[in-house]
Amino acid sequence: MRNPLFPIIAAFVAGGIVTGAALSFAQPKPLAAAADMMSPSQERGGWGHGPGRMMMHRHAEMLRSFALVYTQQDRALSPADVQKIAEAFLLWHGNHSWKVTDVAAQPDGAIMFSLATADGATIAKFTIDPHTARVQRVS
Repeated sequence: MRNPLFPIIAAFVAGGIVTGAALSFAQPKPLAAAADMMSPSQERGGWGHGPGRMMMHRHAEMLRSFALVYTQQDRALSPADVQKIAEAFLLWHGNHSWKVTDVAAQPDGAIMFSLATADGATIAKFTIDPHTARVQRVS
């Protein structure tokens, strides 16, 4: 004798499979910028360390805001450009008291600059590659 619940269970399982398949295709792909920022634990769906979801959304929002500006392959920075960038960095972080001093091109092509207090005491020295804009702390 056949079990009368078999057709009901089969229909329920088939409906679940179809619904699951339809929902899996309905998920949007993540933004490329947000996906690049995910840590391995976040890719697995864990909480992990690293930037949270809100930070990723803020970063993606900032990328959309500045989408009109294209990053050049060779930045071709001059000492005057480095001065402006370093000053803008201080202002971006709300520091109105420090100064950018001793901006000069080095023999190896890098551009060196210092951050100093309002009275002129040097806090740190940095170099920046004029082609890639990579900053390194020297002292």
